[in-house]
Amino acid sequence: MKLDLEQLRELIRLLDEANLTEIEVEHDEDRIRVRRDPALLPASAGVESVAQSTARGPEPVGVAAAPEDDDGAYVTSPFVGTFYRAPSPDGDPFVDVGDSVAQGQVICIVEAMKLMNEIEAEAAGTIVEVLVENGKPVEYGDRLFRIEIG
Repeated sequence: MKLDLEQLRELIRLLDEANLTEIEVEHDEDRIRVRRDPALLPASAGVESVAQSTARGPEPVGVAAAPEDDDGAYVTSPFVGTFYRAPSPDGDPFVDVGDSVAQGQVICIVEAMKLMNEIEAEAAGTIVEVLVENGKPVEYGDRLFRIEIG
Protein backbone atom coordinates (compact mmCIF):
# COMPACT_ATOMS: atom_id res chain seq x y z
CA MET A 1 0.00 0.00 0.00
CA LYS A 2 1.58 3.25 -1.10
CA LEU A 3 0.59 6.20 1.07
CA ASP A 4 0.84 9.66 -0.45
CA LEU A 5 1.41 12.81 1.59
CA GLU A 6 -2.26 13.85 1.47
CA GLN A 7 -3.40 10.47 2.81
CA LEU A 8 -0.85 10.72 5.62
CA ARG A 9 -2.11 14.21 6.48
CA GLU A 10 -5.67 12.84 6.59
CA LEU A 11 -4.65 10.10 9.05
CA ILE A 12 -2.90 12.67 11.25
CA ARG A 13 -5.98 14.92 11.09
CA LEU A 14 -8.14 11.98 12.24
CA LEU A 15 -5.75 11.36 15.14
CA ASP A 16 -6.06 15.00 16.18
CA GLU A 17 -9.83 15.27 15.79
CA ALA A 18 -10.54 12.07 17.71
CA ASN A 19 -7.75 12.63 20.27
CA LEU A 20 -6.35 9.19 19.46
CA THR A 21 -2.82 8.02 20.07
CA GLU A 22 -2.75 5.46 17.27
CA ILE A 23 -4.55 4.62 14.05
CA GLU A 24 -3.99 1.58 11.84
CA VAL A 25 -5.20 1.09 8.29
CA GLU A 26 -5.20 -2.25 6.46
CA HIS A 27 -5.64 -2.68 2.73
CA ASP A 28 -5.23 -6.10 1.13
CA GLU A 29 -2.19 -7.42 3.00
CA ASP A 30 -0.55 -4.06 3.64
CA ARG A 31 -0.79 -2.29 6.98
CA ILE A 32 0.01 1.31 7.91
CA ARG A 33 0.13 2.46 11.54
CA VAL A 34 0.43 6.08 12.65
CA ARG A 35 1.16 6.59 16.34
CA ARG A 36 1.90 9.55 18.58
CA ASP A 37 3.03 9.97 22.14
CA PRO A 38 0.00 10.03 24.51
CA ALA A 39 1.79 12.74 26.51
CA LEU A 40 1.10 15.08 23.58
CA LEU A 41 -2.67 14.81 24.12
CA PRO A 42 -4.28 17.48 26.31
CA ALA A 43 -5.06 16.10 29.79
CA SER A 44 -8.76 16.86 29.36
CA ALA A 45 -9.03 15.33 25.89
CA GLY A 46 -11.63 12.67 25.33
CA VAL A 47 -10.85 9.40 23.60
CA GLU A 48 -13.05 7.89 20.94
CA SER A 49 -12.97 5.83 17.82
CA VAL A 50 -12.36 7.21 14.34
CA ALA A 51 -15.78 6.10 13.12
CA GLN A 52 -17.49 8.02 15.89
CA SER A 53 -15.33 11.11 15.44
CA THR A 54 -16.15 11.40 11.76
CA ALA A 55 -19.84 10.86 12.47
CA ARG A 56 -20.28 13.39 15.28
CA GLY A 57 -17.33 15.43 16.54
CA PRO A 58 -15.26 14.74 19.68
CA GLU A 59 -17.01 13.74 22.89
CA PRO A 60 -15.04 13.67 26.15
CA VAL A 61 -14.69 10.66 28.40
CA GLY A 62 -17.24 11.27 31.11
CA VAL A 63 -17.60 11.09 34.80
CA ALA A 64 -21.33 10.83 35.30
CA ALA A 65 -22.82 12.11 38.52
CA ALA A 66 -23.80 9.33 40.89
CA PRO A 67 -27.32 9.08 42.28
CA GLU A 68 -27.96 11.43 45.19
CA ASP A 69 -27.71 8.65 47.78
CA ASP A 70 -24.16 7.93 46.56
CA ASP A 71 -20.94 9.73 47.44
CA GLY A 72 -19.04 9.83 44.18
CA ALA A 73 -19.25 9.64 40.44
CA TYR A 74 -19.09 7.04 37.71
CA VAL A 75 -16.46 6.75 34.99
CA THR A 76 -18.34 5.81 31.82
CA SER A 77 -17.27 4.25 28.55
CA PRO A 78 -16.83 6.83 25.78
CA PHE A 79 -17.72 4.28 23.09
CA VAL A 80 -18.50 0.65 22.29
CA GLY A 81 -15.58 -1.72 22.80
CA THR A 82 -13.94 -4.28 25.07
CA PHE A 83 -13.01 -3.33 28.66
CA TYR A 84 -9.56 -4.25 29.99
CA ARG A 85 -8.39 -3.58 33.55
CA ALA A 86 -4.67 -4.15 32.78
CA PRO A 87 -2.23 -3.06 30.06
CA SER A 88 -1.56 -6.69 29.08
CA PRO A 89 -3.21 -10.07 29.71
CA ASP A 90 -0.65 -11.01 32.37
CA GLY A 91 -0.21 -7.47 33.77
CA ASP A 92 -1.48 -6.06 37.04
CA PRO A 93 -4.70 -4.02 36.87
CA PHE A 94 -4.28 -0.27 36.50
CA VAL A 95 -6.42 0.19 39.65
CA ASP A 96 -8.21 -1.90 42.28
CA VAL A 97 -10.98 -1.13 44.75
CA GLY A 98 -9.56 1.09 47.48
CA ASP A 99 -6.87 2.66 45.29
CA SER A 100 -6.55 6.43 45.23
CA VAL A 101 -6.47 7.92 41.75
CA ALA A 102 -5.35 11.30 40.48
CA GLN A 103 -7.13 13.28 37.81
CA GLY A 104 -5.73 12.15 34.45
CA GLN A 105 -4.44 8.80 35.75
CA VAL A 106 -5.03 5.87 33.40
CA ILE A 107 -7.51 3.49 35.07
CA CYS A 108 -8.38 1.05 32.24
CA ILE A 109 -8.34 0.44 28.50
CA VAL A 110 -11.29 0.18 26.13
CA GLU A 111 -10.38 -1.51 22.86
CA ALA A 112 -12.37 -0.22 19.90
CA MET A 113 -11.69 -0.92 16.25
CA LYS A 114 -8.43 -2.68 17.20
CA LEU A 115 -7.21 0.47 18.98
CA MET A 116 -6.29 0.34 22.66
CA ASN A 117 -7.69 3.55 24.16
CA GLU A 118 -6.53 4.53 27.63
CA ILE A 119 -9.35 5.80 29.85
CA GLU A 120 -8.32 8.33 32.46
CA ALA A 121 -9.89 9.40 35.73
CA GLU A 122 -11.56 12.77 35.22
CA ALA A 123 -11.39 13.56 38.94
CA ALA A 124 -9.22 12.63 41.91
CA GLY A 125 -10.68 10.19 44.39
CA THR A 126 -10.85 6.57 45.52
CA ILE A 127 -12.01 3.60 43.46
CA VAL A 128 -15.08 2.30 45.31
CA GLU A 129 -16.34 -0.23 42.79
CA VAL A 130 -15.28 -1.88 39.53
CA LEU A 131 -18.50 -2.37 37.59
CA VAL A 132 -17.33 -4.36 34.53
CA GLU A 133 -15.53 -7.69 34.36
CA ASN A 134 -12.19 -7.74 32.54
CA GLY A 135 -12.48 -8.65 28.86
CA LYS A 136 -16.22 -7.97 28.67
CA PRO A 137 -17.86 -5.82 25.98
CA VAL A 138 -19.08 -2.35 26.95
CA GLU A 139 -21.47 0.05 25.27
CA TYR A 140 -21.29 3.82 25.00
CA GLY A 141 -22.17 5.29 28.41
CA ASP A 142 -21.79 2.04 30.38
CA ARG A 143 -20.51 2.62 33.90
CA LEU A 144 -17.00 1.23 34.36
CA PHE A 145 -15.98 2.43 37.84
CA ARG A 146 -17.51 4.25 40.77
CA ILE A 147 -15.13 6.80 42.28
CA GLU A 148 -15.58 8.53 45.61
CA ILE A 149 -14.51 12.08 44.85
CA GLY A 150 -12.11 13.82 47.18
